[in-house]
Amino acid sequence: MPLGLAGELVRDADGGGTVFLHGQASFSWDGGDEVGRRWAAVRLAVLKAASVAEIATAFDVTPTTVWLWKQLLTEGGIAALVPEKKGPKRASRLTESVIARIVELRSTGLSQQAVGDAVGVSEFSVRRALKIAAEQAAADAAETPTADEAEALEPAQQPELPLQPVPAPRAAERAAAGLLECAAPVFAPAAHIRHAGLFLAFPALETTGLLSCAKEVYGALPNGFYGLESVLIDGVLRALAGEARAEGATRFDPVELGRVLGLDRAPEVKTIRRRISQLAEAGNAGELIAALAKHHLAGTGPGGENLSAILYVDGHVRAYQGTKKIGKIYSTRLKFPVPATEETWVTDAQGSPVFVVMAKPGASLAAELRDLLPELRTAVGDDRRVLVGFDRGGWSPALFKHMDAAGFDVLTWRKGTTEDIKEELFTEVSHTDEHGEEKTWSVADTIVDLPLATTKKTREVFSIRQISRIVGTTGGGTRQIHILTTDRDLPAGELVYRMGNRWRQENQFRYARMHFELDSHDSYTSIDDDEDRMVPDPAKAKAYQKVVAARNAHAEAAAIADINLMALKTPAEGSKELTVTVTSAMHNQAMAPLWEAENVLTAAEKVHKKIPAKLRLGDLNPGQQVLDT
Repeated sequence: MPLGLAGELVRDADGGGTVFLHGQASFSWDGGDEVGRRWAAVRLAVLKAASVAEIATAFDVTPTTVWLWKQLLTEGGIAALVPEKKGPKRASRLTESVIARIVELRSTGLSQQAVGDAVGVSEFSVRRALKIAAEQAAADAAETPTADEAEALEPAQQPELPLQPVPAPRAAERAAAGLLECAAPVFAPAAHIRHAGLFLAFPALETTGLLSCAKEVYGALPNGFYGLESVLIDGVLRALAGEARAEGATRFDPVELGRVLGLDRAPEVKTIRRRISQLAEAGNAGELIAALAKHHLAGTGPGGENLSAILYVDGHVRAYQGTKKIGKIYSTRLKFPVPATEETWVTDAQGSPVFVVMAKPGASLAAELRDLLPELRTAVGDDRRVLVGFDRGGWSPALFKHMDAAGFDVLTWRKGTTEDIKEELFTEVSHTDEHGEEKTWSVADTIVDLPLATTKKTREVFSIRQISRIVGTTGGGTRQIHILTTDRDLPAGELVYRMGNRWRQENQFRYARMHFELDSHDSYTSIDDDEDRMVPDPAKAKAYQKVVAARNAHAEAAAIADINLMALKTPAEGSKELTVTVTSAMHNQAMAPLWEAENVLTAAEKVHKKIPAKLRLGDLNPGQQVLDT
């Protein structure tokens, strides 16, 4: 029987049935399993897989019945869907959901009369409901075998699991949340748990060290039902399920996600934001990231001890689309400057993030690298040399010398133009990657000198190893590209492979943008920028553009003047005169465009020289803000 546009109900001969959604079996129940049948109908209604009328027709009930089942499930859980036996059993108003409500209100300290008034029953009914709940709890405890008893039972003797876990009553813990550090997880056995696949993430989560590092750094959150571990695990599981931001909690049924957390309900948006704000107010985010980085590089699995041999560093621009006055940063992805913040990410050899810091406003990657070296050394934990790869944004021969002295090896592309290496110096090298695949390249391995500082008396240089390759161009030709490194021991083939491997970091950014909301801002809190900070003067750049245009015009005028002078000095075709007379007026007329171009160039250079390279931010852009880290 069809169910909406994408569903179908197939009935079994024994009275059971299976619901298919988009061709996949999504719900199934056996003959006589009325709870499973009702639960399937309610879930179809919640998922809006079909209209309530279509669901009612398929399940041979009225739309009102479907609505009633939905109310029972919401108020009393899966147990409320169990059909009641015929005949007088207890007061008609004391349904499972009413009894659960009475127990919850009574656990908050209300008197029996107040509970009765709140629920709409007498005080006698409240006492009777509490007695029924106590007897039911005792019966459940007596019938449920211990773990040892359950293991001893034969498969045929194992107790039949409920379709959904019966939620453990947590009303008392919620009432005493201000006195508890957190609510401990409690898991109930069940045959079906939505999002159960998230349990597979727990071994990996333990390997990351997130929980142990967070407990070491923060200790605990202020007393409440949701503790530090609950908030962190909830955030990780939601991210793995596709909703990394706090607002993503609205896309989950809190009861269903709570079962994976061992709680009656998962925290919702307001609670998540409040708890994260409490973590942020502690100001220990840097310590947490440093602890995680040290744990990561300490080696937590096979081969992990070599992770710290190679690190990649790159900046990531996080565009801001709000209304606050945030400074602009050029985005290589968007190809134009945008209001944004910039972060400096460090990843391991596989491209997995090690740690991240917020870059200083206006800081270059070279400056960020220099500041990062102490943190990198702390994360590595010893004095071994570490190969650090980065792109041309970190180009600085002075930085290369500083890193080499500090025990770090540079791996980067050469910036600017340089003479080509002679072709006879190129030889074939190879490298076998971690997948066993051998790669070969034709390279030239040489040593070059990079100028550090040039004066009239001295010319200081820094010698560095250069690995050159010949690559094709779009026009069908070839050109040389050069890799620079201070490492003198690694084979040339491995250096070429490691430099190309830096794209794993870019792939990590791309993946995180799609799956982990890397470009989103979970907080829009801002603070005033430092108005005394010196920033580049845009007028200087505009003036330099005029200088470049004037130089081009001068070169063009000089070429035209040379042609005109040559024409003046050359006898006319067919003329018998071997000499040509060039008067001052003729010479001046030929040279006039060049002299005019020289005057324009001189004026442009003077204007450019007078403009300061940097200005106070307060003078250039008063009121600018930065997003709070």
